[in-house]
Amino acid sequence: MKEIFEKVDFDHIEVDERWCFKNVRSTEQWTHGYHRYPAKFLPNIVKKLIEEYAIDDSMIADIFAGCGTTLVEAKIHGKPSIGVDINPVAKLITQVKIRPLLPMDLHIAYENLLNVFDTFNDADFRYNETHERIDYWFRPQEKVKIAFLYKVISDIDETDFRDFFLVCLSNILKNSSRWLQSSTKPQIDSNKIPSEPFEAFKLHCKKMIKQNASYYKELHSKGFLNTSCQIKLQDARNTSLPSDTIGTIITSPPYVTSYEYADIHQLTGYWFDYIENLSLFRKEFIGTFYSNSQVTETTSSIGQEIIDDLVVKEKRKACEVANYFNDMYNVGKEMFRILKPGGHACIVIGNTMFKGVKIKSAEVFFEMLIDVGFSEEKIIKRSIPYKLIPAIRDKTTGKFTTLDNKNSKLVYPEEYILILKK
Repeated sequence: MKEIFEKVDFDHIEVDERWCFKNVRSTEQWTHGYHRYPAKFLPNIVKKLIEEYAIDDSMIADIFAGCGTTLVEAKIHGKPSIGVDINPVAKLITQVKIRPLLPMDLHIAYENLLNVFDTFNDADFRYNETHERIDYWFRPQEKVKIAFLYKVISDIDETDFRDFFLVCLSNILKNSSRWLQSSTKPQIDSNKIPSEPFEAFKLHCKKMIKQNASYYKELHSKGFLNTSCQIKLQDARNTSLPSDTIGTIITSPPYVTSYEYADIHQLTGYWFDYIENLSLFRKEFIGTFYSNSQVTETTSSIGQEIIDDLVVKEKRKACEVANYFNDMYNVGKEMFRILKPGGHACIVIGNTMFKGVKIKSAEVFFEMLIDVGFSEEKIIKRSIPYKLIPAIRDKTTGKFTTLDNKNSKLVYPEEYILILKK
């Protein structure tokens, strides 16, 4: 194995401009703009990977489905697909994004919902029992209107329409809360004037309805409305997908030391009763800061060097990174199990830096994938002009910051696309 890695110098791979899409923004096309989501998978990348590697009618899988970019693009291309994600908020968003609704029926459902707005009475919802953390994030005047919206949407009988409007409601929660608008970290903005929930809901719903119409029209014109596409609430380390059944895996794992998705989606989690105990919910996610694991060993030789360097800087961060690497090794084994012989795994992943230590996630995962049985097909390096990730850290503290900080450093300026074959 050592000989393989001596031949692969990730640092000196040239950026492939064909994969950068500097002047193309596709995150609002089709249903991609339904819901804000951190580090959104760029649809153009998925589109190009499908067109180059999903060359037959075999199933496409995304085991870190997130907000469903891979599945939407697969359906647009007429390819059957399946996704899994451990986050119930991600599952809800994805199942709505992949499901085209007849525009006329959706319009009628929306008009019926608007008619119910006239029945709103502040007093009916003033003392509604909700999770205690909702009172922390929401002022009373927004809280009662969101409680009303959640109630009338939940009363809709038709599941597809009910879920569609729930996703719309979920998307406006941050705007209508005291959460610092520009931050992906949970923090209060004491100066913020939250958006009025009814107006915010109507504005975003109109946008979603328009995007659904475009999505429906495209699928109908191509005859792809009934192309198989589904999302499951499952763990990427242990899915229910049968062995040797997936033709192409297209996915982007969570970035180590980046987002805590459980925290980011807690507003929806609390309102929709997905979360009772945030601490327990956090621990289900891969490589989470909250795992409390004390392990500082991993199977990857490259990864072990990184962990040893981190132990000197900050023991807890070393444990977090070790936990991430070990989780990802199990993900690699699961990917190899579900993929058909001859099938391709396409993984978009980037490196980062913490207190002067380069965390080579791409190199480590590549090493692990080779170890579980994959063979190298191609490694692509691309710059990240539009990907919405917290790309700036303080070089001393390792905490996320802004470019105004003289000690700042870009930590995700580039990423890799690993193409491997079973």
